[in-house]
Amino acid sequence: MLNTIYKDAIEKRSKTLLNIKGPNFDQILERARTNWIEYKPSKKLIPIAGIDSSFNSAKFQGLELWVVTAISIKSNCEILADLHDQDVGRVNIALSSIATKMEVEACKMSIDKTDLVLIDGSLYSQFMTRQKELSHPIIKIISRNNNVIFVSKTSNTRIQFSEFQSNASDIFYYNHATTKPGFSKIFVDDKFGRNKSISSVFARLSEYTPIIKIEFLGNNYSEREVKETLNKLYKNSIGGYPYVLKLAHQKCKISNNDLSKLVRLYGLSNEIGSREVLE
Repeated sequence: MLNTIYKDAIEKRSKTLLNIKGPNFDQILERARTNWIEYKPSKKLIPIAGIDSSFNSAKFQGLELWVVTAISIKSNCEILADLHDQDVGRVNIALSSIATKMEVEACKMSIDKTDLVLIDGSLYSQFMTRQKELSHPIIKIISRNNNVIFVSKTSNTRIQFSEFQSNASDIFYYNHATTKPGFSKIFVDDKFGRNKSISSVFARLSEYTPIIKIEFLGNNYSEREVKETLNKLYKNSIGGYPYVLKLAHQKCKISNNDLSKLVRLYGLSNEIGSREVLE
């Protein structure tokens, strides 16, 4: 079966790549190059915290063993917030919403203890959550010291090149159009309302490293402020990505192996039907 699939993929490769790039690929790349501002960051050493969350679950005879964690950590491994929750039963709320709420709490516990707070992910996910009440605390927290930004390695937004019928996300085209360090022109999205404006840039901290997306709350940011942000991230980054976010991911991740250990701790492995939990 796999050999047939591989053969089919080889035969469809060229057509598939054309579909991904879209009909106006060259025009989009030219626009992306025009939008790109070359800038080599300088090292600025400041205290930075990274925030990330994780969740995992396993179904068990109509119930569910679930775990949610969130952490805020500095580059020297000092933990500013270590949050978690777990249970066996029916979950009345999406685990992603619980994780989002924990990230907000971790951010609240961190903003007065460091110069810059990085949250892994996107402001879009904060504003698009089904629990609308979660977006109000994050706005209040971010606005207090104006030292919180969202950073992500991937992005699904398809806004900047939509006029060219782009098929892939914006970050795909910037990655193909540029290799130099720098950032794209500031893009402001007001679709969530005036008090929820999102200003974003795609940035590369070092030559040939992958692009990251940086999001700020508000619509009055200047190129000078973006450059200052890149200076702060540059010293704290490895391979073009902030080290504190790598640390946060490693510390909070709940793997399937971790879940299996919890299954045994709860004694579920001795119950009928538990095999499906461990597989």
